Amino acid sequence: MEQSASLKKQAVLVVEDEPLLRLMAMDLVEDAGFEAIEAADADEAVRILEGRTDIRIVFTDIDMPGSMNGMKLAAAVRDRWPPIDIIIVSGHVRLSDVDLPDRSVFFSKPYDWRKVTATLHRMAMH
Repeated sequence: MEQSASLKKQAVLVVEDEPLLRLMAMDLVEDAGFEAIEAADADEAVRILEGRTDIRIVFTDIDMPGSMNGMKLAAAVRDRWPPIDIIIVSGHVRLSDVDLPDRSVFFSKPYDWRKVTATLHRMAMH
C-alpha cells in the first residue's frame, strides 16, 4: 500500500563521513519508512539542524573529521535540541567506552539493521 501524500514522513538526519556507509545508512532509514537527510560531518549536521525543525532523530557515526566527532555532536544535539533522539554507531568504540547522552542508543558496526530499524520505530513513537 502506498503511503498517503498527506502523511509526512518523519525526518532522520544521517551523519557519516564515509560515502558508502552513509548511503547504506540512508537506505536503511528510508527502508524503515523515514525521510533520510544526509550530512558528511558534524559541522554540516549542525547547520542542517539549525535550518530545519522537522528532524526527530539523528543517526551518527562517532569517528568523523571536523571540529567535532559523533559524541560531541550528540552532546550538542542534547543541549540545543533536547526533543531529538540519537542513534550513535561506531566500528572502533565499544559501548563500555561511551558515556551516552540521555535519549540515545549505541550500536557497534557492523550493526544489525533489524535492531536499528526497531529502534528508529520506537524512537518515532514518542
